[in-house]
Amino acid sequence: MIATPIGNLGDLSARARDTLQNCVLIAAEDTRHTGMLLKHFGIQTPQISLHDHNEETRAIEIIARLREGQSVALVSDAGTPAISDPGFELVRAVAAAGFEIIAIPGPCAAIAALSIGALPTDRFCFEGFLPARGAARRQRLRSLEQEPRTLVLYESPHRVQDTLEDCVEVFGAERLGAVVREITKLHETTYRGSLRELSSLAKSDADLARGEIVLLIAGAEPLPSADAGADGYGGALDKALAPLLKELPLKQAARLAAQITGARDNEAYKRALLLKEQLASQ
Repeated sequence: MIATPIGNLGDLSARARDTLQNCVLIAAEDTRHTGMLLKHFGIQTPQISLHDHNEETRAIEIIARLREGQSVALVSDAGTPAISDPGFELVRAVAAAGFEIIAIPGPCAAIAALSIGALPTDRFCFEGFLPARGAARRQRLRSLEQEPRTLVLYESPHRVQDTLEDCVEVFGAERLGAVVREITKLHETTYRGSLRELSSLAKSDADLARGEIVLLIAGAEPLPSADAGADGYGGALDKALAPLLKELPLKQAARLAAQITGARDNEAYKRALLLKEQLASQ
């Protein structure tokens, strides 16, 4: 399992070059893409394709070669194989067949971005790519709303603005985040700030939505203790919401209550929704 550059070709390690040169076969996600890398380093090892649509079949072929004593290298288009790239099915099959699997580590966009994002790194949660459709994406984000670890996501440039807007809606405007784009490449840029600030930047700065993107989101604050009251604010949020809900639409009431109590917008909205449902059922 060989990690290959995610941008800067200088990141291919000497060990990776030697292994690619000396193995019998290279299984590549896209042989044309890997062919350019091999040509740059003067490596002439034969390739076969291994991608999401043929991985199980290729695994059978590769295991047959291993039984003949051959060594096979696996690479993806960029970064570490099997990390949001093909490779897991092959590794599982090879392990089940009893053959040794060796990692030759190197570039990984998630880890590289996390190291410079200025968000906590002691514990993190890698989620890879979110669903492309808006409703499914928001549902996935809602499932992560109370995740206390730093979230690490991959996102395509043409969806990053919509995703940041969804993050503001689900996590709250003040949750901290970072967008790292084109990491290790010529135009590498890191944007840091609140989700509201990053969402605004995505609308005003066209460069933010260009190239390969890693999105980092700070983990959720710990849930309030039992003595904080049912609303998490010692009853202050409920007290503010009660009269506002009688006079104003739900969203407006929640926004004002958040300003009064210091609660997060999304917390105030959820509490307002619950109170409104309770009132309607009485």
